[in-house]
Amino acid sequence: MQQAPTQTGTRSRGFASMDTERQREIARKGGKAAHEKGTAHEFTPDEARAAGRKGGERVSADRHHMSRIGRLGGKSSAGRRQAGRSNGAHPGTTSAMPHSPEAPNSGGNGQAGSNGDGEAREESDPAA
Repeated sequence: MQQAPTQTGTRSRGFASMDTERQREIARKGGKAAHEKGTAHEFTPDEARAAGRKGGERVSADRHHMSRIGRLGGKSSAGRRQAGRSNGAHPGTTSAMPHSPEAPNSGGNGQAGSNGDGEAREESDPAA
């Protein structure tokens, strides 16, 4: 019995045309047999290190990807810092004292760069 050709002009046969569960079953049996036979490849620490380095180089070459994950990490860090401040913790200190609303450069409203009336204040440039 001949099957109808697929859109690419090939018949539905072979490993790639099987459903995912069937592929996994066959692959699992193959891996198990290779280990039992002793011919399965197991990475040495040096091989694993080289593979990881190569993968890292490929990923870091994608500037858009690196920019995106860096931005996500920054947002995550900022969220943790913000949560820590609302709980009264100061980054880099061991004190659990709440943040003083009258601390320098806060304008009394907890917003850096504000003079408290909703307008931005001028910052002095220490390098000038």
